[in-house]
Amino acid sequence: MHQYLFHIGNFPIRSYGLVISLSIILATGVGYFLAKMERKGYEKHIVDLGIYCGIAGLIGARLWDVFFFDWDYYSQHLTELFAVWQGGMAIQGGVLLGVLTGVYYCRQHQLDTLALMDILAPAIILGQALGRCANLLNGDAFGAPTGGSFGLLYPDTTLAYRTYGSQPLWPAEVWEGQLDMVIFALLLMFRSRRHAKGQCFALYVFLYSAARFCLEFLRGDYTDKVLGLFTSAQTTSLVLMFLALLAFVGAQLYEKRQRKRRRLSPIIAATSKKKKESDVD
Repeated sequence: MHQYLFHIGNFPIRSYGLVISLSIILATGVGYFLAKMERKGYEKHIVDLGIYCGIAGLIGARLWDVFFFDWDYYSQHLTELFAVWQGGMAIQGGVLLGVLTGVYYCRQHQLDTLALMDILAPAIILGQALGRCANLLNGDAFGAPTGGSFGLLYPDTTLAYRTYGSQPLWPAEVWEGQLDMVIFALLLMFRSRRHAKGQCFALYVFLYSAARFCLEFLRGDYTDKVLGLFTSAQTTSLVLMFLALLAFVGAQLYEKRQRKRRRLSPIIAATSKKKKESDVD
């Protein structure tokens, strides 16, 4: 892990910030490509969306971490609220605020929100996968001790080392990044088949939440349980999985109802026309 790439005078260039920036840029590029291929005219909005949603995502990730995961600490260390290089970016909060920003943008520009969410879902998970590379380089979002001689060993400058010392830790952030790449491929495969509008984004939320729920059992940075059952991230993941499943099924049922209505429309119109002619006679 290399937290610092080089220094310009006394100013450090951190690998964390560089990789996070690259993840936003590359995710925006993939989103541009997908939009140009699938929804002509929408690609001209992708760069603006990448900037606005990227900034909103960073803010949401930090606020979510501070207020939902670690407020006991930050309430006593207010000067560290913006010290993101120490770790403390919750991806669930980043996605939430980023999506809300995207929805607002779509409404302001009269874009099909659900269609665009489907298009950008693979790009979002790709950005998350690259973001986990930043966590590895920075030594945060780390796993719990493995209890054996296998695992990741972090340098003494990282939060992981300050928490557990030289103990080998589960590679939780590495495995999450790899699972995110698997989800990226699955979403592209899903988009190649016929599906209802909104289903791709719902599938993204469900798959990522399921992966995050399972990997949280290996995490070592946040271990406090909600009601003694699951961590905050696991609790959030369960709620999101349930909502995503409802949205996926609801989108399918709505699509079937719309197709049935379109099939019946000519019959209804013809019946109505005959009735009018009969009334005239």
